[in-house]
Amino acid sequence: MSRARNPWVLPVSLLLAILLGLVPLPGVLQPLRPYWLALVLAYWVLEAPAKVGLGAAFLLGLAADLAYGGLLGEQAMRLTILTFILERFRARLRFFPVSQQALAIGVLLFNDRVVSLAIHLVVGAVLLPWTFWIAPLVGMLLWPPLRLVLDALRLQRRG
Repeated sequence: MSRARNPWVLPVSLLLAILLGLVPLPGVLQPLRPYWLALVLAYWVLEAPAKVGLGAAFLLGLAADLAYGGLLGEQAMRLTILTFILERFRARLRFFPVSQQALAIGVLLFNDRVVSLAIHLVVGAVLLPWTFWIAPLVGMLLWPPLRLVLDALRLQRRG
């Protein structure tokens, strides 16, 4: 049996990540929503850097800005910064055990929240409540199963 790459997994997973960000949640659960697009993008930056880079992160961010109706360019900037850091440390992060990768992703998601807060402060937008800081923890906890699922889909065996 040979390992076949599934070219459809990358665009479908990114589209699904954008759609998961649009799913309505009750007010109580809204702060717990992980940044799905950042998680899926992080996976692809680590596993397929030739296909997903800074340009793709910027374009995905613009698409997310349009889909979510936020500040135009905010998500593009956030995802570009996240991708830049991931590309810089890709050689190390890729070979970390999944638990250490999850911690690194959690730190990156926390950094993303800091960038988002800075953008909101600069433009004078409404500041988000303290529960805004819980989502990076949820994203960190979701990293291992998400990585497992995307690995299984990307490297699906054909016999």
